[in-house]
Amino acid sequence: MHASATSIEAYLKEIPEERQQVFIKLRETIVATIPKGFVEQMSYGTIGLVVPHDLYPKGYHCNTKLPLPFVNIASQKNFIALYHMGIYANPELLQWFISEYPKYSNQKLDMGKSCIRFKKFDKIPFDLIAELMQKMSVDEWINCYESQIKK
Repeated sequence: MHASATSIEAYLKEIPEERQQVFIKLRETIVATIPKGFVEQMSYGTIGLVVPHDLYPKGYHCNTKLPLPFVNIASQKNFIALYHMGIYANPELLQWFISEYPKYSNQKLDMGKSCIRFKKFDKIPFDLIAELMQKMSVDEWINCYESQIKK
């Protein structure tokens, strides 16, 4: 479910009222803890944190006009989604997250390849998300991307 919003502010206004506060807290947690160099912008109809072209001129291999994506957050129909490309590309980071999750939440982990789905908005493990954001720098993500995804 992609929003029609073309700015972060407009996207936030489109979020249903019952999840707006928690979504904003998730966004603030990510922005406050992600390493320097990532830039927040609209990306794929969601709020994204990307590696800008000035740091990685090659851009995203699927469309080199786009910056390299790293993290996106989205308000989907039945859940809030956190998309983290580092978890998708780095098996050690994925295993760390899976093993740490039960320490922060009594909810069953609901994940896809890069997507973590939160259906109970009052159960989002913000402290764990903050730790996850600090696990990979821009340079580490570029190296991981080039070695694991862009082969």
